[in-house]
Amino acid sequence: MSERDADALLVREAQAGRRAAFDMLVLKYQRRVERLLSRSVSDPDDVADLCQETFLAAYHALPGFRGDSAFYTWVYRIAINTAQRHRARQRPVTSLDDDEGTFDADAHPTDDATPEALLASRQLAVGLNEAVEGLADDQRRALLLREVDGLSYEEIADLMDCPPGTVRSRIFRAREALAARLRPLLGGGWR
Repeated sequence: MSERDADALLVREAQAGRRAAFDMLVLKYQRRVERLLSRSVSDPDDVADLCQETFLAAYHALPGFRGDSAFYTWVYRIAINTAQRHRARQRPVTSLDDDEGTFDADAHPTDDATPEALLASRQLAVGLNEAVEGLADDQRRALLLREVDGLSYEEIADLMDCPPGTVRSRIFRAREALAARLRPLLGGGWR
């Protein structure tokens, strides 16, 4: 049974009133939704609240879920909308400070790394984080969904409610912008 089929079974069970089935879906996707939200919200307490808000909204909307997309694609879209509403209420903040969204030069230092190499790695990580934060929201979101979450172009298109070609274009423009910003840090010879 595929993951999508297993999710569809749990969704049908939850729609039939079996709360445990929805709880299983929450357990399965909670961490992914938290990671997604943490890239838009800097306060961990807000991330937890927005994650809860996302799944509460999903629970209330579940009777109308038709299964046209995968369950997690549908929940991700709810999470993105929840984060956008939150950002509209707050000042815009972007955070890449979760384990899977931060480019951390100190994550795996080698024993033979020189202080100069460590400094260069830290500068590159800081530059990369700043470059990602400087991207347009739609480019940053598409790039992170692809590179951090590993979603396909089609899944990202479903999440962002746009054609796959638009997703490819956003990711291409994001990569080009990152390359332009990072080229000086890499000595100009990198393409």
